[in-house]
Amino acid sequence: MTSAGLSSASAALRGAGVSSAAEAARGSGPMYSADEERAARAVVVAFHGALRAVRLYPVENVAVQNALTELGNACKRVMAQGDGCEIRRSGDFVFVNETRVRLALDNYAAVAYVLTLLREAGVGSFRVGVLPEPRMWVVLLAFLQAPPLEYPEEARLGQLEQRLAQANVTVFEFDPPIGELDDDDDLDARERARKTYMRSLDVTREVMTAARLGRSPSLKRVKRAVQAVVDAILTDPSSLIGMTTLREFDEYTFVHSVNVCILSVSLGRRLGLSKVQLLDLGVAALLHDIGKSRVPTEVLNKRGPLSAEERAIIETHTWQGVLSLFSLPIGSGRPWRAMVAAQEHHMRVDLSGYPATQRTRSLSLLSKIIAVADGFDAATSTRVYQDTPWSPAHVLQGMRDNTRLGFDPIIVKAFVNLTGIYPVGTVVVLDSFELGLVHAAHADEKALSRPIVRVLADAQGNLLPDPPLVDLMAQDEAGHYLRTIIRTDDPDRWGIRVSDYFA
Repeated sequence: MTSAGLSSASAALRGAGVSSAAEAARGSGPMYSADEERAARAVVVAFHGALRAVRLYPVENVAVQNALTELGNACKRVMAQGDGCEIRRSGDFVFVNETRVRLALDNYAAVAYVLTLLREAGVGSFRVGVLPEPRMWVVLLAFLQAPPLEYPEEARLGQLEQRLAQANVTVFEFDPPIGELDDDDDLDARERARKTYMRSLDVTREVMTAARLGRSPSLKRVKRAVQAVVDAILTDPSSLIGMTTLREFDEYTFVHSVNVCILSVSLGRRLGLSKVQLLDLGVAALLHDIGKSRVPTEVLNKRGPLSAEERAIIETHTWQGVLSLFSLPIGSGRPWRAMVAAQEHHMRVDLSGYPATQRTRSLSLLSKIIAVADGFDAATSTRVYQDTPWSPAHVLQGMRDNTRLGFDPIIVKAFVNLTGIYPVGTVVVLDSFELGLVHAAHADEKALSRPIVRVLADAQGNLLPDPPLVDLMAQDEAGHYLRTIIRTDDPDRWGIRVSDYFA
């Protein structure tokens, strides 16, 4: 199998209207063309960018003008596909005309912000039939960010329309919210997992930002987000674990915290913790790095190696996390277990690591679990000082075989049993010379080396438009396995973005 063959197959698929095998394997639900999805996403991202620009800069600033131009161009592309351009909210989703904007790491902030503004303004949808002038966009963007909150929600849309009319802006057509889609029963497993993940990511971002600004974040919101994670793990763990393949660089701190929460809760379930214990574990895992909100951003985001002094500053995030958690409102009680985990998650089982301890002690079970999840996700992610992450299978092997890393061997063994020898998101080459992606660990705990694999390309390197899931435990009539993993491979080598197959 050659990279040229894989690239040519990818190009052929794009020419046929499928940008990649990932786009062809997104799952069930409403199907839109790749062009419609890209155009819809571009409108929401451009709208969010224009909102931010108008809020931060004067109208004549070049950033505002560029943002308005990009918004106009994005709307123009949508209007070329049909009649007008409409942005509509329905529950936790945003639609552009009839195309739902799929949540992803590179647009979740835009979707969340647009949803919030439309809710606060009482707007269900707004539509343009002709392209507005830049001045009209500025007026709308400014009014949306200053909604008349003194009025009941159902009366705010009328107030907004009245203010726009007074400013001689009548090009926008508004409708109140109707028929909201907010029933998780209508979503498939992947959509429910995506929704749970993005809500957790939004809460983590809010908590970390509030802590950095010296405000008191809401512990109730954290508990609600973690409760959704626990429920998802108890009912359909594979879909949510697949979301942890989202390890993007720009939002690393927030994404890492959510991934550690999911992995920790999944591992806790494997260890037999009760639902109440899983909730405590999930809260502690989601907040384990909250102390980084007190670390100067220039140190936290520094590229390249850290000096000894800078490393010492980074290492303060453990006890700084304890202080951050201690400052939370005590209405629902102190998160004591989260404080312990924040302090201990970088300690090794022999009490080396950091912070240094002055007395003999035993690490808490929650800290040991979070340490394993934290170490695995960190090593498999791209970070400011780690341009090339390790493959999941190699990281798991190191955690299992290298006792100097200081992880509890029993917890690591349970983690291997959870993920299998080839964790979710590992790119593998099969003895059939097909290229595969590990989709889930096998339900049979004895099949650690035979996971469920999504076959991405055939033996000739041709990308499959509808990548099938195959069970590596499947055998022929003679009892021989139909497929076996012969080695792992680097997804970048083949131009594969692993998260596309899970998000």
